[in-house]
Amino acid sequence: MEGKPVLEQLSAYKPGKQVKDIQNEYGLSRIVKLASNENPYGCSKKVETFLTDNIKELNIYPDGNAGELRKTVADKWQVTESQLVFGSGSDEIVQMLCRAFLAPGLNTVMATPTFPQYRHHALIEGAEVKEVPTIEGKHNLEQMLQMVNENTKIMWLCSPNNPTGGIISKNQLHEFMLKCPKHVLIVLDEAYYEYLSKEFDPSAITLLSQHKNLIILRTFSKAYGLAGLRVGYGIADESVISKLNVVRGPFNTSSIAQKAAVIAIQDESFLDETLGYNVEVKHDFEKFLDQIKWGYYPTETNFILVKTPISGMEVFDFLLKRGFIVRPGELLGCPQTVRITLGQKDDMKELQRILHELEQQVSKER
Repeated sequence: MEGKPVLEQLSAYKPGKQVKDIQNEYGLSRIVKLASNENPYGCSKKVETFLTDNIKELNIYPDGNAGELRKTVADKWQVTESQLVFGSGSDEIVQMLCRAFLAPGLNTVMATPTFPQYRHHALIEGAEVKEVPTIEGKHNLEQMLQMVNENTKIMWLCSPNNPTGGIISKNQLHEFMLKCPKHVLIVLDEAYYEYLSKEFDPSAITLLSQHKNLIILRTFSKAYGLAGLRVGYGIADESVISKLNVVRGPFNTSSIAQKAAVIAIQDESFLDETLGYNVEVKHDFEKFLDQIKWGYYPTETNFILVKTPISGMEVFDFLLKRGFIVRPGELLGCPQTVRITLGQKDDMKELQRILHELEQQVSKER
């Protein structure tokens, strides 16, 4: 059966090996997964209690409007409920945006490397993809603006950027919005927003009243620890949200996910604790990388992109055999790197020991 011709050029998402399979293959008793930027501290205990006590009414469709979650998020960010759209993770909202705004004859501009789903879904809709290389992991905003023409429909900004961790400052974002033509929809993907230090918060929500061509994406998959429940949201002018609601599935977020997200966003103590642990681990790991003289990109996230003296895939294989799963740069568009999620303190200490062993092996061969 033939599908769209472009599908022959694309591939399905390939999940990593299952933990049990890796344990069996290498004879390991324990695996530490540091590949997908999940929260290593789990989720709020209040969410865990809810999930334990409320697995019921699974025969009933969820609230297609996500009413309680909609009100909670609107109140938190001081926006109207009609400015919000919810998805099965912010991934789904990326798909909605491409479905609603892109078509053959139109184009979209993005950085490279960045979150690959922008490109993937744009190509499926038949749009031309224009990619602008990052500079030391950060968006080249001026060059991206130069790529815009009358057929440009979406510009993607990922800040902090995945996989590099680079950020767009408040001043840069505000100036960029003033320069960007109004016919271009700016998608600011802030999946890692909660990890930003306060001084790096771009205050993007304050721009929505001035720029109707801006949408901000957030997720509960990262800092809130709800990756398995799949829930994210977008904030934009009603004129943008109304179009997304046309292409959105009628029951695209589950009842369980909606309620868990409400509880998670209200439990600020868990979030603060998580962020505190993350900063401590990040600083310690950066000091270690400095000691072994491995480069890395400065990051305001729960992951770090490390420049490796050998190929990223070789580092990946070395760590995998010792029970650590990371993301090789070959899969991210930057081969001589690995992306490492910042895990719990004890796990990161063990990772440091293994990387030090690798560095000693590599240095002998230089």
